[in-house]
Amino acid sequence: MVETASDNSAPIKQTAQDSNKTADPSARKKALLLGKMLGLASEDDYRASNASIGERAAFRAQKQACQYQQNLETIYKIAISHTPSDVTGVDLDPDWAHQFFQLAEQIHNRKMQELWGRILANEITSPGHFSLRTLSTLKQLTHKEAQILEKALGMSVLVNNETRLKLIIGFKYAGGLSQLFKKANSTSIGLSQFGLPYSNILTLVEAGILHRSELETGLLSNKTPIHFSLSEIKLRLTPKSGQLFFSYYRFTPIGDELAQLIHFNTDKSYIKAMKALFSHDFKID
Repeated sequence: MVETASDNSAPIKQTAQDSNKTADPSARKKALLLGKMLGLASEDDYRASNASIGERAAFRAQKQACQYQQNLETIYKIAISHTPSDVTGVDLDPDWAHQFFQLAEQIHNRKMQELWGRILANEITSPGHFSLRTLSTLKQLTHKEAQILEKALGMSVLVNNETRLKLIIGFKYAGGLSQLFKKANSTSIGLSQFGLPYSNILTLVEAGILHRSELETGLLSNKTPIHFSLSEIKLRLTPKSGQLFFSYYRFTPIGDELAQLIHFNTDKSYIKAMKALFSHDFKID
């Protein structure tokens, strides 16, 4: 016999007064609640214990279709709220629109629905910014992974007139006589102290948001300042030596597209630490 979740199997609600006295719902109780997704829980006039497996399958399909429709309607309403009335719109590419709605209907998290709503609004006003490949990646992106991306963006910079973000992780010396007696020829910022450990870097790599390899700039001229733009914060760094270069992670094209959607705040503590670490080898204005 199939074990079903009964009508009174709602999660335990806690108040501030008894939160320390009442345990969270057991794993078994939470597992039983999943039965609602499978058509195994009785609702209104539907009784799972009296239904055949075909009837349970039909009931589950109906519930899923209703949930998908609700997801799409929520995303559509968000898109409408972000679509200006004083800007000329365009017709969406039919193939893009078809794929978008097929993917978007399976987005249940409210914050992720916000992202999908903004994508739709952006494509109506300025098409071509978000590829189908990016949509596919975004569909696989969990809320936790989106938070990791937000954290990474808060520590990313635009260098000089470039349009692609870099996640600077330190700088190195190219060599030279002055470096012969130094114990180390590289200086790292240590992103983990700002909530971005290497495991999170790997998460973004596996998601196709960051390139796997650590990259390096060419030698930096000690006669030419480098301009860092971190959201509203601007820095000018002038190398004190002609033997320095930055090491960094670069966002993939998909990562660059997603960066247009994520609302992030520049990590002020990261900037403070970076300035302190770099000040010995760079003049910072």
